[in-house]
Amino acid sequence: MKFTLKKIALSATLALSTLSALANDTIKIGSVLSVTGPAAFLGDPELKTLQLYVEDLNKKGGVLGRQLELVHYDDGSDATKANSFTKRLIEDDKIDILIGGTTTGATMSMVPLVTKAEIPFISLAGAVVVIEPVKKWVFKTPHTDRMAAEKVFEDMKKRGITKVALLSETSGFGQSGKKETEVVAAKYGVTLVANETYGPKDTDTSPQLTKIKNTEGVQAVFVFGLGQGPAIVTKNYRQLGITLPLYQSHGVASDEFLKLAGVAAEGVRLPSPAQLVPEQLPANDPQKSMITSYDNAYKTKYKSEASTFGGYAYDALLLSVDAMKRAGSTDKAKVRDAIEATKGFVATSGTFTMSATDHMGLNLSAFRMLEVKNGKWVLMQ
Repeated sequence: MKFTLKKIALSATLALSTLSALANDTIKIGSVLSVTGPAAFLGDPELKTLQLYVEDLNKKGGVLGRQLELVHYDDGSDATKANSFTKRLIEDDKIDILIGGTTTGATMSMVPLVTKAEIPFISLAGAVVVIEPVKKWVFKTPHTDRMAAEKVFEDMKKRGITKVALLSETSGFGQSGKKETEVVAAKYGVTLVANETYGPKDTDTSPQLTKIKNTEGVQAVFVFGLGQGPAIVTKNYRQLGITLPLYQSHGVASDEFLKLAGVAAEGVRLPSPAQLVPEQLPANDPQKSMITSYDNAYKTKYKSEASTFGGYAYDALLLSVDAMKRAGSTDKAKVRDAIEATKGFVATSGTFTMSATDHMGLNLSAFRMLEVKNGKWVLMQ
């Protein structure tokens, strides 16, 4: 009898120890971001945002009774490094979910690894190739390059602009943007009368802009790139005395672009999430309170302005946490299914409604057209 009681007591102790171990086991959020290199002004606020909100969630008790652990690596804006770090996160760090891929190139180098390992992956990259064709384990929060081109052409159509010069970056994002712009131009009655490219590390784009300037019939210029390149283009544009309307993509939707381009940015138009202009949104806008809350938290923590890129990371983390809660588990397949079943989820980038055929879940209304006036972003009516 004593032996039996001892066995029962021992079993109970082991069970309690197991439960305790499970309670103390962290939920591992893996992340590979471009915190340094040409895409740093995207990756830096992404990492800071994840750190801010993982800490905040943990203070509130974590998720499913467990603390979150952010395991992150900086790929230095190098897609090859992004691949290596993703492999480390999967094999060594044993992550539960992956957020990252600041750039399209980095993201696409990560996709085969997460697909093979069957780990939910929410990308922060812009190109449509991330989600088309649909990849079972891959989702994303930024609007696509196709949507950016459509929003820009929508605005041009209102202004009677039909002949456009395209200047795109040779990065993954820029080239995907070039392709999508070429595809949707005719839909809006736009003819691309010039089509030039520049490298993401180029320090002068005057030769390409001079060609555009000398092209007959050009009514506006559309630049498709991210990071520092578009700011250099904008400065060169003004230096050459080009006075045509200048459009950029959402790849520069950040106050950092205004700092880099300076007074040359005046008059630039671009599609952007509402993130950049929360104070200009009407009181009944469903995104207003969420964006304002995020902006205030980021400013308080880092003494700097929040950006749309940080917003993409915030949305990815919120979508991940929401999916885990609805799944009631960190089981990778269940979390994946829950992300795909997301409906009407209001976030900084828009309202997400995903499905088996749409792993982004945003439509064109999630974009707002902005213009730089007196050195600030202004919502265009």
